[in-house]
Amino acid sequence: MTTPHIPDSAAGTVLFPEYSGLYELIIREVDGLTDTQLDFSSDQWEWAKWNIRRQLTHMASLIYSWLLGRWGDTLFPDGNHGVADVPGLTASGFDRRLDDQRYWELPVILHALQEAISLTQRVLAQRSVSFLRNHTCQRDFGDHWRLMIHAHPTGITRTGEPDKLEMTLEGTVRHIYFEETTHLYNIQRLKRAQRLATVVEVPRVGYWILDGWDRSEA
Repeated sequence: MTTPHIPDSAAGTVLFPEYSGLYELIIREVDGLTDTQLDFSSDQWEWAKWNIRRQLTHMASLIYSWLLGRWGDTLFPDGNHGVADVPGLTASGFDRRLDDQRYWELPVILHALQEAISLTQRVLAQRSVSFLRNHTCQRDFGDHWRLMIHAHPTGITRTGEPDKLEMTLEGTVRHIYFEETTHLYNIQRLKRAQRLATVVEVPRVGYWILDGWDRSEA
């Protein structure tokens, strides 16, 4: 099958149409969960140490941290991103979680997540394919990237420095999506560990389907 050519001038949305259905997948999976179900965790499995609430708050915060923290000067040089509470949305350090004092109840977390996904879609709509592919940043090459890098066909490469990798903005947006699907998969494992039925089919893309990824179950 021939891969269709994507013009450099096309909006970035053409690279990631899956974002249009991402929030619906997540909210359908967690809708109606009680606080007890949201806060279930276990030290028996590595994936169960973060409860569902923590998974969701991380899923929201990581988007703000990447797009406003790592890429903010590039994407919003005038600071015109429309996000009011940047400190609270990236409160506990890069790529970790929302401020629990402000974002604890499920509807509040989900609203923050919905707005984060919308922010990603706005970036994609406003920036061209060429822009996404020609802007790069560097980040640390941690041990987790030794496996995760294999999920990326383009956009994330090793540099000449052994502890660094280079990411394009396109690679970053793909990384965000892969994080979201992997944490959605973790949410389903946490539900199954509580003998709760899962609802959606997690897209079979990204980190959680890699050979060598921990896909153990309760």
